[in-house]
Amino acid sequence: MALTGSSSPPALPCGAPHDWVDRYLLAGPDDQECLRFGTPVDRATLRALVAEQAGRLAAAGLARGGTVALRLAPSLGYTAALLACWQLGAQAVLLDHRLTDHEVALAVERLAPQVLVESAHGPAAAMRGFAETDPVPAARPDGRPAATGHALVQLSSGSTGPAKVIARTAADLLRELDCYARLAAFPKAGERVVLLSSMVHVLGLVGGLLNSLHARVPLTVPVRMTTAGILAAVGEDDRPTTVIGVPFHAELLAGAAAPPPLPQLRRMIVAGELVRPGLPAAFTARYGVPLGTMYGMTERGVIATDLDGTLHPEAAPVHGTELHEDGGELHIAMAASPYPGLDDPTRWSDGRLHTRDAGRVDPVTGRVTVLGRRDSQVSIGGLKVDLNEVEHTLAALPEVREAVVVFADGAIEAYLATERADTDGADGADGADDRADAVREALTRELAPFKRPRQLTFLPALPRTATGKLVRDTAALRATAAAAP
Repeated sequence: MALTGSSSPPALPCGAPHDWVDRYLLAGPDDQECLRFGTPVDRATLRALVAEQAGRLAAAGLARGGTVALRLAPSLGYTAALLACWQLGAQAVLLDHRLTDHEVALAVERLAPQVLVESAHGPAAAMRGFAETDPVPAARPDGRPAATGHALVQLSSGSTGPAKVIARTAADLLRELDCYARLAAFPKAGERVVLLSSMVHVLGLVGGLLNSLHARVPLTVPVRMTTAGILAAVGEDDRPTTVIGVPFHAELLAGAAAPPPLPQLRRMIVAGELVRPGLPAAFTARYGVPLGTMYGMTERGVIATDLDGTLHPEAAPVHGTELHEDGGELHIAMAASPYPGLDDPTRWSDGRLHTRDAGRVDPVTGRVTVLGRRDSQVSIGGLKVDLNEVEHTLAALPEVREAVVVFADGAIEAYLATERADTDGADGADGADDRADAVREALTRELAPFKRPRQLTFLPALPRTATGKLVRDTAALRATAAAAP
């Protein structure tokens, strides 16, 4: 298929040809900037790096139909190694670089890749947006070739418990890129993206890295993932800029005391979890641009969007997405299960993915309203309580920065960060006690007694997964509370 122009991306096919990486991700003028990890990288440089990594992987024994696990921090090396793996026709398993050696060992034992790629460099410093990596592939004699035709294997974020193994084909990745291409408000050629989401997980990988390569939209990863570092990355280029991240990043930016003028900022787009009430308005008040939202899953990629912030709390399904509401749970039409080796009709059956997300689908417009996790409804003394309602009530309080509500041992527990992002805890213990008292008083006013948490735990910050999602696993939350000062 010929390119439609020297600066335009090629039209996407229905399937995935064997050379899909070269045709849809790496193609373009040699001198066209495509990535920026501190310094700009053009397409000729990226193609040369991918060829170099392909040679290293082949020397380690990787071939078409093989399997390779990448344990690399966001970097140019990670990008080149991933594209090289796919260029060779192998299946890539993505392991978050922040996992411990023990966690990686368990994942490798579980997934049995033939090659494991790690960096010759040490881990990046805290708050670094990217790292210097020199990918080193090592053959694993007990590894197994791919048992399926999937190009990508990911582990879910683990925000609610053990991670799931999720697989996607190259054709499905191209389908998702086609969805992004059809979104008028998503970055197009002539614009740029500042990416804050992890490239190991679906939003940063497909919506950020792969889409930018295909759409010919230069992608920048900030040197530092601080408020100042992110704003500097936005301000270093005059082209219209979209920031892509998770709600935590929007909270960070909305809390900036005096951000510089950023006329190039077009919008910020977040996904991964529900935004707290008031955050879109706070972000727009600070920067004068919309905070767009997307609903998606690792299993499917982007599902529905509200990129201009005009539909909230609704979102419009992307092209080709068929959503159903079944007993208050959202189901998505999918021809095959995204869980290799897992036969669980509660997750996928009869051509439908059971999202376990509670939501509504408007029968007239088809728009979806995501309400939270389907398993958030519990029974207290025979009365039904929606934990999402309790959590949203807490998160809307001016004293609360972030909140997680769980049900354990027959009771509701709430974990709260009440230290405001713009105070750095400077008001001390007395101020924290005052905020805790204010939270308790507000709960008495706003929630019926049976809905109120039996236990309120106040922390400086709540634990998050590698993707920036709030952890909702009770054992992990209790462990964080026990370790807190």
